Amino acid sequence: MKVKLDKDDDALYFRLQSGAIIESEEVRPGVILDFDENDRVIGVEFLRVSERASSEDLTVLQFEHD
Repeated sequence: MKVKLDKDDDALYFRLQSGAIIESEEVRPGVILDFDENDRVIGVEFLRVSERASSEDLTVLQFEHD
């Protein structure tokens, strides 16, 4: 998985898998899902991320797993 914070575009992108993006869909205002050829979600983008999280929150990523 790759995570990219683009401060210029005010966007946060999570790339879950490699592969070609065939289609993108805005499922909520400012939340875009990228799909591959098998209709699987391979990326998630959050627009206007500075409105959704503080700059402090964006400096640290925490991963949890069971």
